[in-house]
Amino acid sequence: MADIEKIKELRQETAVSMMKCKKALDEAGGDLEEAKKLLREWGQKLANKRSDKEVGEGLVASYIHSDNKTGVLLDIRCETDFVAKGDDFKKLAHEICLQIVATDPDYISEDDVPEEVLESEKEIILNQMEESGDADKPEKVKEQIVKGKLKKFMERNVLLNQAWVKDDSMTIEDLVNEYLAKIGESIEIKRFTRYQI
Repeated sequence: MADIEKIKELRQETAVSMMKCKKALDEAGGDLEEAKKLLREWGQKLANKRSDKEVGEGLVASYIHSDNKTGVLLDIRCETDFVAKGDDFKKLAHEICLQIVATDPDYISEDDVPEEVLESEKEIILNQMEESGDADKPEKVKEQIVKGKLKKFMERNVLLNQAWVKDDSMTIEDLVNEYLAKIGESIEIKRFTRYQI
């Protein structure tokens, strides 16, 4: 049975309902980090269930960095106007704007990365391996190196794959799923534009 102080702490950190926090802590045997992981997993499952729901509402969020030289416009969607107007949804939009300003991603999801970009990246990796003498390695090893470097490319350039700048134990996809679990509706980042002088 989870103690009330841990439930309150988990609720404060995640903003998920007290009942869900209690359930997560009970299942995690009182381990706070494990409970956070469970809440993220539940958010992912809910995201998968709701992925076919129409996201016809949402908002356009904006953020201008304190240097007045970098800014973002973000189109983020949800299912209902009620959620779009809610503080949690606005807070998520703000966090994503901050992420985009800080990390300058090129794509929202891996599906958005054009095949020619991936092929070009593979070619660059293979050329680097040639120059460093790694081209003589067995084919399986070379495949693993290419796979690992492409994963790093995705983590740098794809918004949903990036580590969240405020907590690098989470990706932006984890953050979105956490909010999805809290809000209970599909959330989709439609597009963004980052401006920089």
